[in-house]
Amino acid sequence: MDYRNFKLDTQWNMIHYPYKPNGFGILILGDERHFVEEKNSFWMQNEGKRMLLENWRQCGYTIFYSNLYGLNWGSDKAVDLAKGLLAHVKRNEILNGKIHVVAEGMGALTALKLISSGMDIRSLLLINPILSLGQHLQQEKEHKFFYKKLIKELSLSYQVDRGQVEAMFEDQGSMPEFSKDIPVRIIHILAGSRGYRQSKLLNEYSIIWEKEKLPISVCYMVPEKKPHIGPLAIQFFRKHEQIL
Repeated sequence: MDYRNFKLDTQWNMIHYPYKPNGFGILILGDERHFVEEKNSFWMQNEGKRMLLENWRQCGYTIFYSNLYGLNWGSDKAVDLAKGLLAHVKRNEILNGKIHVVAEGMGALTALKLISSGMDIRSLLLINPILSLGQHLQQEKEHKFFYKKLIKELSLSYQVDRGQVEAMFEDQGSMPEFSKDIPVRIIHILAGSRGYRQSKLLNEYSIIWEKEKLPISVCYMVPEKKPHIGPLAIQFFRKHEQIL
């Protein structure tokens, strides 16, 4: 059996099994297009994501993820379900207790909350991450259609009136909080004006992270190099598997 699907709190979840297990697990926290259904998922349907799954499975990794209520934007409800998924996997699979986490886009918001909750994370790989909702809202203000869409999604995911959304996140500091004990690799793909604006923000963050001696590294990548993400991730994971 290559994978199995199961439900937790009405949400579909999926676990992919490796050809030859190495004992380590990868939790995926997806971006806006991420979904999990009864017999399908975005990571199975999308060619690029499917290649990553295959690459990691061939190297022995057990991979799991959840629908997480769709466009959750790092809501507490999504964070709780991610914890529930990890607890389920630990009960039912033979894996090392400390897991790797791969988070893309808005999935980084959930990952940061998992870090602050003390979850056992071995390493964190971020792909084009959204690191601050307050900062993201400010950036999207330049695009009225996307801004209105974002306000609607945040209103639903955080269960607040649309008029309260902006005030709810504007006081949040734009500087994300990481742990000195969890190594982080950020892969930022330089595509479009938004991608280049985000790279400037990451450069500013990097200066601060270096001063604080945080184990965070940033890799910039053009879209044509996306097939390199799988091998880069494996290299990063293995580097942090020496201590069980």
